[in-house]
Amino acid sequence: MTAGATARNLGQAAWLKAGALARLLGVLDVDGEEARVVGGAVRNALLEMPIAEIDVATTAVPDEVVKRVTAAGFKPVPTGIEHGTITVVIEKHPFEVTTLRRDVETYGRHAKVAFGRDWKVDAERRDFTINGLSATRDGTVYDYVGGLDDLAARRVRFIGDPAKRIAEDYLRILRFFRFHAAYGAGGHPDADGLAACIAGRAGLVQLSRERVRMEMMKLLVAPHAVPTLIAMADSGLLLRVLGGVGYLAAFENMAKVEAAAGLAADPARRLGALAVAVAEDAERLWQKLRLTNVEHARLSSMGEGWRAIAPAAGEQAARELLYRLKGELYTDRVLLAWARSQGSAHDQDWRALVTLPEHWTVPAFPLKAADFIARGVEKGPALGEALKAAEAAWIAAGFSEVAQALDLIADEAIERTRR
Repeated sequence: MTAGATARNLGQAAWLKAGALARLLGVLDVDGEEARVVGGAVRNALLEMPIAEIDVATTAVPDEVVKRVTAAGFKPVPTGIEHGTITVVIEKHPFEVTTLRRDVETYGRHAKVAFGRDWKVDAERRDFTINGLSATRDGTVYDYVGGLDDLAARRVRFIGDPAKRIAEDYLRILRFFRFHAAYGAGGHPDADGLAACIAGRAGLVQLSRERVRMEMMKLLVAPHAVPTLIAMADSGLLLRVLGGVGYLAAFENMAKVEAAAGLAADPARRLGALAVAVAEDAERLWQKLRLTNVEHARLSSMGEGWRAIAPAAGEQAARELLYRLKGELYTDRVLLAWARSQGSAHDQDWRALVTLPEHWTVPAFPLKAADFIARGVEKGPALGEALKAAEAAWIAAGFSEVAQALDLIADEAIERTRR
């Protein structure tokens, strides 16, 4: 064991000892070289949480990694070879394999590195103690930075000097809060880490908007997002990230009403609750966070008309809204109205409004252009106006499917457009 390490065992850990990962470790962890699983996979395994991706560290230099995995029939992809990283694909499963290293010089995300063989040095260059853990293929977990104790306490803490870690990559400010929301105990963030984040806040302007968006979207759906966002707001960091005020009460209510409606946490919807009151807010967030076009469209829709939505308006009004917006946009807007209403998360009228798509299928407008042409309406603007007027009357009539009612709607629409 490397000096200064504490260890424990993962037990059987089938994910570690079978399948593609076991084959990869069997190739790299032999003949004078060592390989371990590092970072998030070890952390999540100890917490008995799902493991999304698996990273491997090794004493073997990149050329040796490529040589070994190629000989084993695996596919090496040099995704970050200048920093010692090879993506190894085994049966369509990608594994990021990185040679042990130490930072010689750091500047933002970039760094000059030197390859090494010291697991302690490699762990000490990582961001948080809970991410500094490594596991051998027999399930032994090594900890050189106090990660096991912090994991047991559900505490997110920088490795070494927080200010130094942040200066290496200012995205770590947002990662500090995101990891606290996901893995912390839900109380106040680590005091030293929080102070360093506040002191280094000016560095946030150096980050790409895409990276900021990625961290924020993950934070918004984390288990302890509410107290974490409060901490960010209290420290002035939330305003910097959003470029506007955060509606924390609405955000907290959105989490409650999503659960009450039986819906999974949705990052775009939660961002709307946190930061969108009017359509212009969606435009600001689109630019500030480089949102996708779909996310922008959803936030724009949420900012329009949510104030007019209420169970008291009746089911016909809800059906009209659902017909115009369709599924996701309807749910977004109704949930936002509920989150900003006086109704509790247990309000059955609001719940019925949100779940309307589950028991009412949106019908298609049954009248077609041919129906109006057959009635003597010529192609052109008049035809478009007649269709529009007929659709409005059909909606107002409760989406009637009765043939006689549809004939009357068509005739009256033509008459109106000819006046």
